Amino acid sequence: MTQKYDSSSIQVLEWLDPVRKRPWMYIWSTDEKWLHHLVREIVDNSIDEALAWYCTHIEVIIYADWSLGVEDNWRGIPVDIHAKTGKSTLETVLTVLHAWGKFWWEASSYKVSWGLHWVWASVVNALSSKLEARVYKDGKEYFQSYQRWIPDADIAPIWDSIKTWTAIKFRPDETIFSVTEFDYNVIITRLRQQAYLNKGIAITITNEITWEKYRFYFEWWIKSYVAHINKDVDNIGNIFYAEKELETTSVEISFQYRKDDYSDRIISFVNNIHTPEWWTHLVWFRTALTRVINKYARANEILKEKDQALTNEDVIEWITAIISAKVLEPQFEWQTKSKLGNSEVRSIVDRVMAEKLEEYFWENPKIAKTIIEKCIISLRARLAARSARDTIIRKWALEWMTLPGKLADCSSRDPKVSELYIVEWDSAWGSAKQWRDSTFQAILPLRGKILNTEQARLDKIFGNQEIKNLIISFWTSVWESFDISRLRYHRIIIMTDADVDGAHIRTLLLTFFFRYMKELVIQWYIYVANPPLYRLSKGNKTWYVYSDEEKEKIIEENSIVSDNVQRYKGLWEMNPEQLWETTMDPQERKMYKITVEDLEKADEVFRILMWEEVWPRKKFIQTRARQVENLDI
Repeated sequence: MTQKYDSSSIQVLEWLDPVRKRPWMYIWSTDEKWLHHLVREIVDNSIDEALAWYCTHIEVIIYADWSLGVEDNWRGIPVDIHAKTGKSTLETVLTVLHAWGKFWWEASSYKVSWGLHWVWASVVNALSSKLEARVYKDGKEYFQSYQRWIPDADIAPIWDSIKTWTAIKFRPDETIFSVTEFDYNVIITRLRQQAYLNKGIAITITNEITWEKYRFYFEWWIKSYVAHINKDVDNIGNIFYAEKELETTSVEISFQYRKDDYSDRIISFVNNIHTPEWWTHLVWFRTALTRVINKYARANEILKEKDQALTNEDVIEWITAIISAKVLEPQFEWQTKSKLGNSEVRSIVDRVMAEKLEEYFWENPKIAKTIIEKCIISLRARLAARSARDTIIRKWALEWMTLPGKLADCSSRDPKVSELYIVEWDSAWGSAKQWRDSTFQAILPLRGKILNTEQARLDKIFGNQEIKNLIISFWTSVWESFDISRLRYHRIIIMTDADVDGAHIRTLLLTFFFRYMKELVIQWYIYVANPPLYRLSKGNKTWYVYSDEEKEKIIEENSIVSDNVQRYKGLWEMNPEQLWETTMDPQERKMYKITVEDLEKADEVFRILMWEEVWPRKKFIQTRARQVENLDI
């Protein structure tokens, strides 16, 4: 029987129903990351007001019931009747998709903005079980509340008030999000960043659950940002800062060179949006920096005529820099907003560096000389590394045609289903190879700990046999030549013992991947195997246990004696069948996916933990000792 298909078969979703029915069409996911995206969208509206010089204070509050409030002292959302909807403007922006504040060339509202002002407020409302809005405006306090985006009543004035203020309080809907408890540290990091990037704005966050409170206000803006990043390292001279405004575009640049840490940390923003890829203002910052340094070095004979000129790569080592551009109409490539396409930014960056940096160098000749000498060290190291790399590549020419002999490869050639286990040579190599599913599981053993690539230069890195085996097995090359499209396995699983040495090996591998194959981490191709800590048995029944709490519970519930409790100190203690059942069987195994939410924070953590400086690492460990969980893992 043919099912009837006519107009009655077509469902019309009105107002915000589509957002609730298909939330991933609007926020991609309903996990913890996108829970915090709701916070960002409401805070962004206040930041827009700060960019327009109407807002000087923003307050974020995490309430005891895990609701979150955002309050600010800007003009207040309009409450008069909107001509197109016949409802108040407040209700319009909170219940109508694509309702947004106009830019100044349309109606003198916003000169610079993150995007479409207030366009996401309705999505936040749609994904909240409850939302309350208070607007202090025109001598009155107005209030309206919503239950799953449906207003309880029309907006109405409830009190007289002389201030202008807006307060939005919402609770994410637990029927939509997998997690509805906000991460205080995630929110703090974001708010601190915005306080650095916006002049004259104070941002306060209060956690009513823990009664913690922070207030962020930075008198020197991105200059303070550079000082924060460099707080635990020795630096060269004072921090450079310059700004330039030309017509409808402005640029701020601040940087400082470090004495010992030669990895670069350059962070860029456009209208407060992080733009992580090298594009436009970043490219021209590096180009202008290189030109000015070379010019000054030649003029002062720090670089002789016979010396090779410094390149972009040479001058950005040792540097911490923040570049913030405010653009009237930003033109981003793709929805990720990672690349800026506005060509007019080039001339401003170029002029800032040509005028202000030359002046800085001539006023601070000792600092300039020290910086240039550091760049010359980078030049010599780069030439030595290139020579070593060329020698190694020539030596590898035939080896690249064949995979490492220690690699037990899988038969599948489809990277989407193939996975590579990286194991300790003396621990799980034999068992993993014997009991794996060779159709899609490959095994690569490592002989001990690999090189700490945070402290080593390229010539040593390329000369390390274990790292060389990793590079050849992945088939992606490395560093500047890295090509993720050639990756042979879309699951790279680090499988080491649950002890201190195993944890160190994992950390060394993650350091190498983050520094020289970063796309593997960003695109979530790296996993960590989670083998059990205990094996419990009674009669013919066996339990594999992953925590002490779980172990004690099972022992108590089943009256298991100590002779039947086995603590796995290493993967080598498991026979091949047990290793398969607990750690390699796709149906039963437990794994951690390595993800990075904040590249800047990840960079800082790797630098603190893996660099040779002891004090920052000691401080990092001491301040987090009480927060440690799953220490064995």
